[in-house]
Amino acid sequence: MFKVIGTNVCNIFCLTLLSSITVCTRVLFSTFGLLKYLFTLLVSIFMLTRFIAVGLLLSGSLLLTAQEKKKWDVNNPEGIPYQEFAFSVTEGTWLNVDVSPDGSIIAFDLLGDIYTIPAKGGTATCIRSGIAWEVQPRFSPDGSKILFTSDAGGGDNIWVMDASGENARQVTKENFRLLNNAVWLPDGEYIVARKHFTSGRSLGAGEMWLYHISGGDGLQLTKRKNDQQDVNEPSVSPDGRYVYFSEDMYPGGFFQYNKNAMAQISVVQRYDRQEGKVEMVTGGSGGAARPQISPDGKWLAFVRRVDTKSVLFLHELGTGFEYPVFDGLDKDQQEAWTVFGVYPGFSWFPHAEKQGSNYSIAIWAGGKINRLDVDLGKIAEGKPSLKVADIPFQCDVKTKLAETLRFENKVFEPEFTAKAIRGAATSPDGKSLAFCAAGRLYLKPLPDGTPIELSLSDPVFKNAIAAEPAFSTDGAQMVYVVWDDDAGSRMVLRNMATGSGVLLEPAGRVMYRTPQFSADGKSLVFRVDDGDDEFGPAGTEKPGIYISDARKGAKANFVTAEGQYPSFSPDGKRIYLSSGGGGNKLFISVDLNGLDRREHFKSKYTTQWALSHDGKWMAYTDLFKAYVCAVPQTGQALDLGADTKSIPVSKVASDAGYYLHWSGDDTQLHYTLGDDYYSIDLQQRFTFLPGAPDSLPDLPKNGQKIGLMLKADQPQQTVVFKNARIITCEGDEVIENGTIEVTGNKIKLGRAQ
Repeated sequence: MFKVIGTNVCNIFCLTLLSSITVCTRVLFSTFGLLKYLFTLLVSIFMLTRFIAVGLLLSGSLLLTAQEKKKWDVNNPEGIPYQEFAFSVTEGTWLNVDVSPDGSIIAFDLLGDIYTIPAKGGTATCIRSGIAWEVQPRFSPDGSKILFTSDAGGGDNIWVMDASGENARQVTKENFRLLNNAVWLPDGEYIVARKHFTSGRSLGAGEMWLYHISGGDGLQLTKRKNDQQDVNEPSVSPDGRYVYFSEDMYPGGFFQYNKNAMAQISVVQRYDRQEGKVEMVTGGSGGAARPQISPDGKWLAFVRRVDTKSVLFLHELGTGFEYPVFDGLDKDQQEAWTVFGVYPGFSWFPHAEKQGSNYSIAIWAGGKINRLDVDLGKIAEGKPSLKVADIPFQCDVKTKLAETLRFENKVFEPEFTAKAIRGAATSPDGKSLAFCAAGRLYLKPLPDGTPIELSLSDPVFKNAIAAEPAFSTDGAQMVYVVWDDDAGSRMVLRNMATGSGVLLEPAGRVMYRTPQFSADGKSLVFRVDDGDDEFGPAGTEKPGIYISDARKGAKANFVTAEGQYPSFSPDGKRIYLSSGGGGNKLFISVDLNGLDRREHFKSKYTTQWALSHDGKWMAYTDLFKAYVCAVPQTGQALDLGADTKSIPVSKVASDAGYYLHWSGDDTQLHYTLGDDYYSIDLQQRFTFLPGAPDSLPDLPKNGQKIGLMLKADQPQQTVVFKNARIITCEGDEVIENGTIEVTGNKIKLGRAQ
């Protein structure tokens, strides 16, 4: 388009110029003619300027349009062959249920869609469907709106729609700290939702946040006590003062997989919106979760574990008395990690004064929506008071399903490519790559050589696990650690010219980790780990950072208990360390006596720091992405992240980068990702460096293949299991009193005679 416009502009300019020359010739000696000629020329220049401006605007507009990326639509993804399926169900799994304020309608979710039925049951009306996962409907106080959780915007956020399902819109717009389990405040103008936070572990924890129904960034109500124990399942009192919620209070201060449900795991807390404080409402043996306050604010329903059953309890807020009501619930998930709640949401039916002590609850259990009618006057007297009725429903489901992505995986192959590459270290001359895989140490000649296993002749450590190699500055030596379950750990000093390895003293069950050379190659710095469940006792009373001479028999000197991944400063006078945790990661240094501690960098999400040998560049990760920044001297800790703009920063990995380390001359950064080895030239990532291109090239999508082929383990013996009950893959076939024979890696089945 711009080319055509430009051609037209040139034609107009030429015609105008030719016309001007003709006019000039005819009136060369006429004063009037000369003025006319000048006027014509000025008009021509003005017209030319306008045409060029229009051409540039149009071409720029077209260029911007072409560069715009089409926004991903969760409900209508391109390039994925979806098929429509229809079926009917009268039961469902893990249904969140809510009753309208007038008690006439029940809303619930099923298979990620939202339905409504009459309170007495019937054929369900689907009011919100699609590929997006949409759950946890909650009626507004006037019944005109429904809150729900949806990932239609790309991640779990809170949405609102009319009770009919129309006019749906996104309320919260988080793209990282996602939300769910939203509930209304009585005024219908604000909502409370659970926001999810993660840190070093993927499990994460929650906080209660307040949002206006029009949107916004929200306001924090509760603060998580750590990043692994969850807070969830809010419920607001009828007067709006209190926000009830469940919280994981299991001892230890972190998420555990082996929690005892008979002890207290979850408790019910409440946040006071007037005084800003949190107090516990109920807990104890079997815990307490999924609180739901009654419409009159007098009773709190919650779920508790009793022996092997999950039981619905009622807690009288005025007295603190508690009563088991219904033991037909499905198993709650107190032991598990549950982003969406320990039990599905349920709801009280509206309660009028004339009903007296008669209350009703709608709750999912056993695949059904159940109505529980409870006479709380009788239950307090210890008399039978519960009536359970099924609220029948039929959902005529219409959904889209894509073909499952499948890859052909052979049951057994004699060889495989190792992709769990660890501890990568490039020799200073760039000719070799040392790394660990499958518990062994390898050296790969670069760029295309075949990896060679490096082993020890020592009979004790010949087959020991080897890890964490590091080269000396001149490349003449390599140091790494070995571990044997019986003999413990040692550091090994390897001569790269002769291939001989020397075990460094002292020996023992001390766990040596991450040794590094000083710049002159005369000293080593390393960490001694504390004991743990896998490796047993520490073998030392003083875990931490040590330095020693890089020679056999040298005594190690303790430096500091703080930090890990130690390395020497270029002048050998300080030790650099990674420190901190949670959302406060630090890169610090201390002197050789562990004193004069200084903080150089801080970050929220960094998991690895790699300072160049000359101290001018820092490579770091942020949520697994890899970056490099220039290092100015400020005397203060610089805050680094993916969005740092105060100093030159460049992303150096298109996906992720592990084991960041520098070339001998600091002009390249090396890292690995799976079986790929990458080398990134700084000159290709910063335009201000000498010889850098005017525009930066794209980052490489693939690296150099490391290409380590390993033999798969194949047992040789035969094992026989007799009198087995065998459930086969042939339909419903079950073999009683059968025999299973395993020879090598093949299974044979035998039937009872």
